[in-house]
Amino acid sequence: MKSNPICSILRRFLVHAVAVMALLVGATVAQAQLPTPEPSETAQTEAPVDTFERQTPRSSVTALLNALAAEDYERAARYFAGTPDPATLPLDNEGSQATDASEGLAQGADLARKLKLALDSGGMLRPFAVLSNAPDGDLEDGLDPLLEQVGTFQLEDSEQPIILQRVAVGERDLLQWRISPETVSALEDWTPSPEVAEQNEEKAIEVAGAPVLDWLLLVGVAVALFAALRLLAAAIISVLRRLIPEHSSSTVFRLIHAALPPLALYVATIAFFYVAGTMEASIIARQQLLRGAGIAAWLSLGWFLFRLIDAVARMASERMNRAERRQAASVITLLRRIAKLTLLVMIFIGVLDTFGVDVTTGIAALGIGGLALALGAQKTIENLVGSVTIIGDHPVQVGDAAQIGDTFGTVEDVGMRSTRVRTINRTLVTIPNGFLAGEKIENFSARDQFLFKHVVGVSYDTDAEKMSEVLAAFRTILAENDHVLEEDARARFIGFGESALNIEIFAYFRTASFAESLEMQEVLLLALMRKLKELDVEIAFPTRTLHIDAYGSANGRSAPISTARPNQEGNKENGGEM
Repeated sequence: MKSNPICSILRRFLVHAVAVMALLVGATVAQAQLPTPEPSETAQTEAPVDTFERQTPRSSVTALLNALAAEDYERAARYFAGTPDPATLPLDNEGSQATDASEGLAQGADLARKLKLALDSGGMLRPFAVLSNAPDGDLEDGLDPLLEQVGTFQLEDSEQPIILQRVAVGERDLLQWRISPETVSALEDWTPSPEVAEQNEEKAIEVAGAPVLDWLLLVGVAVALFAALRLLAAAIISVLRRLIPEHSSSTVFRLIHAALPPLALYVATIAFFYVAGTMEASIIARQQLLRGAGIAAWLSLGWFLFRLIDAVARMASERMNRAERRQAASVITLLRRIAKLTLLVMIFIGVLDTFGVDVTTGIAALGIGGLALALGAQKTIENLVGSVTIIGDHPVQVGDAAQIGDTFGTVEDVGMRSTRVRTINRTLVTIPNGFLAGEKIENFSARDQFLFKHVVGVSYDTDAEKMSEVLAAFRTILAENDHVLEEDARARFIGFGESALNIEIFAYFRTASFAESLEMQEVLLLALMRKLKELDVEIAFPTRTLHIDAYGSANGRSAPISTARPNQEGNKENGGEM
């Protein structure tokens, strides 16, 4: 009995499946019989976490300011070198542990109060965005890798730097950024002036950990700086408007008009950084407003670049429209949108960083997402790049007659994704710009001259002397034609054809218009025809001679019969008879 091939295939498949399952079961049993390793002590111990956020200079300074704003000086004491953390003290001798912790916290609280007074008396901390957010700190600041300068305060007649030191605390060697012993020693030597001490004893109305008067003073300084610079920008624009008569079309005026308003805000924020940094006002208010000034700086920079991009793109588009290069104007619009979108993303990331949001993960996600988008939209990106290439190289423009690959027609539009060509059959062919950028393009509209190349065949009845006369007459006609370039014009007897003596007329017309070249060609051809008629020289037409063997003739030889095939029926005078 003959087996079914389908059944045979199924049988083999089942055998292989059972074998694979047996191998998997055996491997599972063998794995179950192996001894399970005990979890290591390292795996059981969780990674230590610092609840006081002293992992980086930025986080340590920010947490310290929050503690000072809340007047939680015992918490603020945790950020000074030498202050013990209860969690990091040895677990034995609990009584001495509590005593050491309380004494250390009391000393640290006194140092925190003195630091706040020193900062409120003209000291300064670096703005939030400038502080390093790396666990290792800024390794290129010229200091020891374990040290980081975060501010200054006045000690007698000199400035004393505020230094953070990276230390390992406790049995677990927790790495923390704390105020260094040198800064602690300088704070212990610092004595506030009587005015500062008196102001500190007076209880003022506070908002967010700072006196209301300090908030008003700092906000007033910021508003005054911006108003002054904004008025200065308006005055400069007004003067330029009067000095430049046609200011609406002036490139310099339009750029200055676009740049000055946001530039005034940006310069005002930079000036506020320097002025507020050394003012005798609450460090809490100053640092909060300086963080806001950092956000304002990002926004003003984005505003400045947005207006500059719009101004440049508008002027470039107007120039392209005047030159009737519509496709170039569309590419400028695309580039403007891409530039503004990229700028918007950068500003958004900068503002998030100023707020303290970790943007590293987000940037990595954007990179991966951008790569995935680029891979998925590969053809679209290829066409966009092709559009930019075509605009930059401009092998064809709208209205040009061109041969693109196998397509001949008139270019009607060069878009961002494709180019549309109207063929001579009035059909519309759409060609992707990615393909167009790599294809051979022959632009007929770009010709500066038009070729005239024709071969005139005269009959074999023309002898050599008559041929010389014809050639001389043709050369005279070419020389007297104003539209023919004389350096390339020629008329030559080029050979004996099958039914004619061939004369080649070669010349270039002095025109870039196809319609004019047709008119010039017609005039020249008519002049050549009239000259041939005047010289009584006939234009040959195809002829054929047949030799027919006549069998049975007396001498046994074939009798030739000549016949001619005229161009027109009934022309018997030129050999039309058989």
